[in-house]
Amino acid sequence: MTSPSMPEVRKVGRRAAEILDRMRAHPAYHRLHSSSMRYSSCWATFTGYPAISRWSLERDAGPLLEEALRVLALKAAVFELSDGDERAAELLVPAPVDEMIHAVLAQFTLMTRMQSDLAVVFPHATELEEFTYTRGCVTDAYYAAAGWGEQPLRYWLDSAEVTRRLDLLNAHYQAAGLGRDGRSHDFDFDQPEPVAVGVSG
Repeated sequence: MTSPSMPEVRKVGRRAAEILDRMRAHPAYHRLHSSSMRYSSCWATFTGYPAISRWSLERDAGPLLEEALRVLALKAAVFELSDGDERAAELLVPAPVDEMIHAVLAQFTLMTRMQSDLAVVFPHATELEEFTYTRGCVTDAYYAAAGWGEQPLRYWLDSAEVTRRLDLLNAHYQAAGLGRDGRSHDFDFDQPEPVAVGVSG
């Protein structure tokens, strides 16, 4: 997402790192962490997590949660340094990370308490979301400036690569009787399943 009020990279990096450190020091952090991990098994679309190669909830939920918290800190820093510009704060992020962000934000009570205690806002505006993340965009510059090291490319997938993978996934979904992106199916749960008739020999 581009906006005229995108703040300076180094300022965002410093502030985001500080926000994340304060989140981790907050008394509710461990509850937020465990609640978000638990919720990740409920919040699973057909277009976010499954874009990860050989996706496994048990293996990938923890690292994805770390990336989601980093992005939330970046978004909070941009929101603050742009004088509350929601458009600027709706940073471009890859689909798998975005899905985990939703799992964190679903912990509404904890996130509300943390916002109040830390005097920050964790912005999220669905109507401003764009799924056009491209490697090298301003999100990556902010991430690097925060000093968090290399982004794990297993999760930080370019939007073109996500599209390619979703096309492959949709072929499998269709073969299983699901509509595109898992948004529909024709299974009738009120009708009994046909019974397979054995062949006697």
